[in-house]
Amino acid sequence: MSQVVLSARNRAGRGSAEARRIRRQGRIPAVLYGRSGASVTIDLDGREFSNQVRNISESTIVKVEVEGKTYQAFVKDTQRSIVEGTILHVDFYEVESGVALRAHVSLRLIGNPVGVREGGVLESPLHEVEVECLPKDLPERLDVDISELKVNQSIHVRDIKLGEGVRLISNEDQVVALVKYAKEETAAVTEEAEPAATPASAAKPQG
Repeated sequence: MSQVVLSARNRAGRGSAEARRIRRQGRIPAVLYGRSGASVTIDLDGREFSNQVRNISESTIVKVEVEGKTYQAFVKDTQRSIVEGTILHVDFYEVESGVALRAHVSLRLIGNPVGVREGGVLESPLHEVEVECLPKDLPERLDVDISELKVNQSIHVRDIKLGEGVRLISNEDQVVALVKYAKEETAAVTEEAEPAATPASAAKPQG
């Protein structure tokens, strides 16, 4: 997939009043944080970013073009309106070409396990792993083939195929996917009714 390119403008103003003014123009206030700690305040075209955000994950490096200067960056945080769901603010984190970085990459399970077809149940407790690599080698996601997975078998992090130059940071023993037999519903045991209590004998009249 081609790299996402976002056009942005520099902005001098800060604060909530300035942010509201920018939003009224159909734009989104944003901050681009550099690796050195410095930051650049920018704003984005709201419609363009909203259309592109569906193609962006935590491990997607996007190109942000700011008035003639280009940054390679992650989208680190996106704030949305609780009521309307519209995007209110975006934080970017710049990556430097040739410098290794760490990122969380989502996992995608591929295939229908043999064990599921035999009546088992698939469990997938892990949805992402942390890796270290150069920006150019960072995968947007990692595909895990589970089609040969049988009942009582599992796939671990150590089994994931990584591209050249990508080093795993996550614990290799973590389970990515496993197939178990479905738990049989235990039939309810009908307890025998206890004998009804014998009514107390009527007291004999005293003579």
